[in-house]
Amino acid sequence: MKPNSGTLVINIMNGGKAEAYEGVYQCTARNERGAAISNNIVIRPSRSPLWTKEKLEPNQVREGDSLVLHCRPPVGLPPPIIFWMDNAFQRLPQSERVSQGLNGDLYFSNVQPEDTREDYICYARFNHTQTIQQKQPISVKVFSMDSLNDTIAANLSDTDIYAKPVTERQPILLTPTGSTSTKVELRGNVLLLECIAAGLPTPVIHWIKEGGELPANRTFFENFKKTLKIIDVSEADSGNYKCIARNILGSAHHVISVTVKAAPYWITAPRNLVLSPGEDGTLICRANGNPKPNISWLANGVPIAIAPEDPSRKVDGDTIIFSHVQERSSAVYQCNASNEYGYLLANAFVNVLAEPPRILTPANKLYQVIADSPALLDCAYFGSPKPEIEWFKGVKGSILRGSEYVFHDNGTLEIPVAQKDSTGTYTCVARNELGKIQNEVQLEVKDPTMIIKQPEYKVIQRYGQVSFECIIKHDSTLLPTVIWLKDNDELPDDERFLVGKDNLTIMNVTDKDDGTYTCIVNTTLDSVSASAVLTVVAAPPTPAIIYARPNPPFDLELTGQLERSVELSWIPGDENNSPITNFVIEYEDGLHEPGVWNYQTEVPGTQTTVQLKLSPYVNYSFRVIAVNEIGRSQPSEPSEQYLTKSANPDENPSNVQGIGSEPDNLVITWESLKGFQSNGPGLQYKVSWRQKDVDDEWTSVIVANVSKYIVSGTPTFVPYEIKVQALNDLGYAPEPSEVIGHSGEDLPMVAPGNVQVHVINSTLAKVHWDPVPLKTVRGHLQGYKVYYWKVQSLSRRSRRHVEKKILTFRGNKTFGMLPGLEPYSSYKLNVRVVNGKGEGPASPDKVFKTPEGVPSSPSFLKITNPTLDSLTLEWGSPTHPNGVLTSYILKFQPINNTHELGPLVEIRIPANESSLILKNLNYSTRYKFYFNAQTSVGSGNQITEEAVTIMDEAGILRPAVGAGKAMASRQVDIATQGWFIGLMCAVALLILILLIVCFIRRNKGGKYPVKEKEDAHADPEIQPMKEDDGTFGEYSDAEDHKPLKKGSRTPSDRTVKKEDSDDSLVDYGEGVNGQFNEDGSFIGQYSGKKEKEPAEGNESSEAPSPVNAMNSFV
Repeated sequence: MKPNSGTLVINIMNGGKAEAYEGVYQCTARNERGAAISNNIVIRPSRSPLWTKEKLEPNQVREGDSLVLHCRPPVGLPPPIIFWMDNAFQRLPQSERVSQGLNGDLYFSNVQPEDTREDYICYARFNHTQTIQQKQPISVKVFSMDSLNDTIAANLSDTDIYAKPVTERQPILLTPTGSTSTKVELRGNVLLLECIAAGLPTPVIHWIKEGGELPANRTFFENFKKTLKIIDVSEADSGNYKCIARNILGSAHHVISVTVKAAPYWITAPRNLVLSPGEDGTLICRANGNPKPNISWLANGVPIAIAPEDPSRKVDGDTIIFSHVQERSSAVYQCNASNEYGYLLANAFVNVLAEPPRILTPANKLYQVIADSPALLDCAYFGSPKPEIEWFKGVKGSILRGSEYVFHDNGTLEIPVAQKDSTGTYTCVARNELGKIQNEVQLEVKDPTMIIKQPEYKVIQRYGQVSFECIIKHDSTLLPTVIWLKDNDELPDDERFLVGKDNLTIMNVTDKDDGTYTCIVNTTLDSVSASAVLTVVAAPPTPAIIYARPNPPFDLELTGQLERSVELSWIPGDENNSPITNFVIEYEDGLHEPGVWNYQTEVPGTQTTVQLKLSPYVNYSFRVIAVNEIGRSQPSEPSEQYLTKSANPDENPSNVQGIGSEPDNLVITWESLKGFQSNGPGLQYKVSWRQKDVDDEWTSVIVANVSKYIVSGTPTFVPYEIKVQALNDLGYAPEPSEVIGHSGEDLPMVAPGNVQVHVINSTLAKVHWDPVPLKTVRGHLQGYKVYYWKVQSLSRRSRRHVEKKILTFRGNKTFGMLPGLEPYSSYKLNVRVVNGKGEGPASPDKVFKTPEGVPSSPSFLKITNPTLDSLTLEWGSPTHPNGVLTSYILKFQPINNTHELGPLVEIRIPANESSLILKNLNYSTRYKFYFNAQTSVGSGNQITEEAVTIMDEAGILRPAVGAGKAMASRQVDIATQGWFIGLMCAVALLILILLIVCFIRRNKGGKYPVKEKEDAHADPEIQPMKEDDGTFGEYSDAEDHKPLKKGSRTPSDRTVKKEDSDDSLVDYGEGVNGQFNEDGSFIGQYSGKKEKEPAEGNESSEAPSPVNAMNSFV
């Protein structure tokens, strides 16, 4: 482990095997406050075993028939990538007729003469070990009908005998087989479904989902539509998917029933909890999955059931409830949500603290803001119990209240519209039952920065001089900086551009100076800008008409001021030879959004007055912009300000709801009014409620500009009529509409009654119950839960750990099915009603029993003590008898030297027996045994075994079993005859001499490099192998299973580099176990000699690369 760290480092580069570190790891961090644990980390080494040796027969197939070439790659970790190539390392072309399946097999819907070849080779690429294994080449010979008829005519005198011509065939499915199949996939994974069909002409595949549509944007078709791919699957993707193969002669189909399961995923993960002594709190751990995950709790890494007791702690399913906690209650709790597909683990620290208040904001911190903008004054605090925060202005000021202030939960004081008189000292006070502390901060409100004379639009003749003005006004305590931009970029580095204090001058103007010039004024608190366009024109020989944007309107005047309207008039500026098409009117609200201009309306270019609709409690200013075909004018100077009178609100809050959070309260929420909707100062809300269907008066309360109110002391789960009305200092909004809400839910009071169980068969039962009265539900009825568990097996009479199972039935359902029961067992169950708060009490436990079923197979069958004419059989009883065993059935039959089976003999054995001696058997004979158990219901699955009687030294056969009679025969053991031993020695000597001669000729044989063969092909696909296409570059020969890396560096799997060989791959026999490194170099042998036997099963005797092994996780 790294020092001062929780990181565990496993390094096997200096020795050791990756397999030694295979396993499950978990980290635990512990201190005096508790212990936290990590998720399980699984480490597995990667493996790339060799192909099993097999003898492949040539495939001879008639033209038009279907064909499947099996790959059957070795099982590796992770699984290999499969592809088919030929001896020249060229990928085999694939099409709708010929394609590779998901299992790696190569499917031919119908073979053609051009499919004849002897080098169909399947390759398996193992990415983690950077090696490639190859299967023996497969030979395919296609007999065309013409050539077959010529052969028949040449060899037979009867010319009437001919092969039938190629006939068209309707589709049949090569994979999957049968009419239906099933597929289970996990939520979030990629679903792959495959259908490959045979037929002539080649069938076309179509996919549909029965009773629904394929999901849009997540559905893809691959492998010429033979593979349906759906990404990021969810439970909604479950269902029946049908593939249809069709050609001109007909169609075939297959239905795949897809079930989407889900590993656990969080709904609410537990969060850290800080409590003070005596406080209450809860830890909630909610997860979902399919099947529903089980929730278990741990305290400091120990199951909570055996953890030290804490009287303040109570576990209620997925919730831990803390009541009147003490400092010793601090601990780290772990929640584990698991099902058969995975698990979730989360740590939550419950910290019980008793701390007086502390203010974390530095003392006398200075805040500076611009007038008419928001000011946020921080008061970061800490304490337990949570301190209460109050704000004061000045040394002896009163506590700040009212709508002009906003108090945030984190202690921050917000002044939405800071004015110059808001400048001063503000004091934050934090107090709880353990103490009090205060802190002072300073607020300075500055005048806004303004451009009082903006740059104007200019048209200048080429080689002239132009100047843009930018005169500003700013707060005397702020230092402004002025920046000029051309087309939103820096000014050209040209001495013709002169930047003065209040202007920009361009000397000797050229065409490239044409563009938009922007003056930007920055201070530490604000920034303003203004732009103007420079148009450069050629000096005309004679005066020409200049078309330009209009000049801005002027002399704006407000008349006819009313509470909700005003008339605006203006004088248009110069049109600049292009008629004005329309005027755009904009407004500024100096009370709520100073400096922000908003669109109000627009009128035709012939109109110079407009009646404007106004809102109450807005300080309006207006400006007008003229528009012609050239563009928009500069805005006019603002009009005089007009402050409209305040008025009652015109509308009430929206989205009013009433939902209880506790059994004795009602939480009323709404969406607050915004902006102009208040219509005046002092915005508040009148919240009213009364119990529905009860002759009660309305109860009302007026609250500040908030969006929630909690009514306490309500009855449990009763309907309420609710309304929320806006008001301000001038009065109320119109009467609001009423909505219906409910007070909080509580747990149901009674259990379902009259619970009855009807056993349908040995694994299925149906349960009935009476619904509970709705008044006792005390909440929204969500359904019923049936808890059931196995008490004991009636055949074993032994108790085991009780594992309760739960089935949930939604709505007001009064029956349900219990699947998956074990035969011949005793069960108990109870039923509970469920509402939004939780579960009610359980009904009395109901006992029921399942009938007998057929047993499982015997646990073992051993055959011992072989003699000349007898064998001893021993067996174990079935692991799951599923009833009372009545007997065992033994069947056996001899097997001769050609693997043919003899007559079958059946014996019935009492159920209390566990061994049997079979006598009167043939000596030196192999027998096959079939053994199964029986109950009164029927026979269970059988197990099979084979055994051989020993040989008689005198070579005399014992009597054989057959129809109850013994028959004698004699047989001579040829292996003991002298002439046979001499013959075998001569054959062995001859084979040795032939091997020596072949070895000498091989070393003297001609060789040529594979690289020259590649250059002769000049195929663009023969390139160094890449991760994505699996093609190859240079190749080299080496010893058996000794991978080499290209170049002189040591390979990652620590094999030793041998001398390069120039042997042609064609000079060797079948390349059975050739391997390739990921960089494309050949690392196997193309020879027919016997290979080294693998050390374990079919795996390679070479050790996998430790580096890659440690990087391979499952």
